Amino acid sequence: MGIEQEKHSDIVIIGGGLGGTAAALAAAKAGLRVLLTEETDWLGGQLTSQAVPPDEHRWIEQSGCTVSYREFRSRVRDYYRRNYPLTDVAKSDPVLNPGNGWVSRLAHEPKVALAVLHEMLAPYVNTGRIEVLYHTVPVQVDTAGDRVTGVTVREEPSGGLIKLQGAYYLDATECSDLLPLAGVEHVSGAESRRETGEPHALDEADPLDMQSITHVAAVDYVAGGDFTIHRPRDYDYWRQYVPSFSLYPILSWYASDANDTSKLKEFTMFPNDQGITSLWDYRRIVDPAIWTESLNDGEVTLLNWALNDYYAGPIIGVSPEERERHLEGARQLTLSLVYWLQTAAPRLDGGKGYPGVRLRGDVLGTEDGLAKAPYIRESRRIRGVYTITEQDVSKALRGAEGAKRYEDSVGVGSYHLDLHPTTVSQRTFYIPNHPYEIPLGALIPVRVKNLLPACKNISMTQIANGCYRLHPTEWNIGEAAGTLAAYAIAQQVEPSEVRASAKHLHDYQEQLIRQGVQLHWTDAELAGEC
Repeated sequence: MGIEQEKHSDIVIIGGGLGGTAAALAAAKAGLRVLLTEETDWLGGQLTSQAVPPDEHRWIEQSGCTVSYREFRSRVRDYYRRNYPLTDVAKSDPVLNPGNGWVSRLAHEPKVALAVLHEMLAPYVNTGRIEVLYHTVPVQVDTAGDRVTGVTVREEPSGGLIKLQGAYYLDATECSDLLPLAGVEHVSGAESRRETGEPHALDEADPLDMQSITHVAAVDYVAGGDFTIHRPRDYDYWRQYVPSFSLYPILSWYASDANDTSKLKEFTMFPNDQGITSLWDYRRIVDPAIWTESLNDGEVTLLNWALNDYYAGPIIGVSPEERERHLEGARQLTLSLVYWLQTAAPRLDGGKGYPGVRLRGDVLGTEDGLAKAPYIRESRRIRGVYTITEQDVSKALRGAEGAKRYEDSVGVGSYHLDLHPTTVSQRTFYIPNHPYEIPLGALIPVRVKNLLPACKNISMTQIANGCYRLHPTEWNIGEAAGTLAAYAIAQQVEPSEVRASAKHLHDYQEQLIRQGVQLHWTDAELAGEC
């Protein structure tokens, strides 16, 4: 089938996840026309179609993110205040946590995040400055020398082809799919210690040794009910599977302890008086205790646990058939977790199983109760003019030097170097970090002139990705990339020139500051990080 139509814009953003959405918003605010594609029918990536409440640092309410990201967070809380029957205490709480999940200060429903993102984009979508193409995936990239000249996307399920053209192209896909299509220099998987000097790197590089993915599910619990699903196809396999770092099957209440990943920690289902950590309220997104009237059968939580981290194989760098096998494998693991919870999970009263666990597809906009898309922690990463490494972030390695500062910073963030079990070596660790900055050099490819990374695909090592992949940082990366493309177009310069020129770098950073991007942590913030 040939090209059925062509579309032109100033900026083409492939991928409507968190970074892509933030990039589109920034570029539109700068006055440019944007074409934004999305594989599903929900923008927002981690927050929506992947159903992952925001993982954030402890300063997030006051500092350490962009103004637009903080606006998103405020709008989420306002959405609940406007539309939900909140108690007076909840309504007046300036740091309202709608689900009271302990993984996040803002555990909320994916549909609320989607509604808020639509509100933020509305002025630009409704006036045509941003055009969103849903259910589309990139299939071809045209290039001329060191420049991208067009991206062809395929509409699903019709198969129709649309050629998109613009001055700049931003890759915000979850796996950074434009990089191989465009021949952009990139890496994937694990680097070697010889290459990066990182203490936690492998002896030999392995491009297929990638962080696990997780296909999230939403469930509630109805005491006395029985919502047991059909026995999943792969349940017997997962029931017996023992990870290399564990003494117990993956479907058990034992998993790596984040405080010391060389040890195992015991978990259980619900809050209790025995001192065992509950997973139910870990990612709880609906807590009726803050409502004045009953709206459903009870609490809703998200299954994004160590028990359904899928590391049986990668989905990048393999054949389409193997990719589909692993994507389905991740789904099967999560369904197996649900079935195990319903039928076999040990209870603290000595019994087994919670048949009242019920899949809630309505919460995620699906029929089966699983998220529209898997949570992908690690994508391909550009080879950039600067590569962020473990040495730039690790508290132990930085030592007395403290947090690293970059003259070309385009934002800030903070999170542990959090590596979930990988697909080959099954390495996992949780390394304490210093608050970090995002160097512009990590957003600039070594060769290609008009393609920019806009999510988890900047120039960084696998280990550094462990902290730069989280929600506020991905948003910041997208916002910085969208602003960079807009600046380059307005000034008729290339991104590499922006970094190389003191004047352009200053002017670009001033533009970021004006729109509320924090470029550096203050001395006072860093002094109080411990």
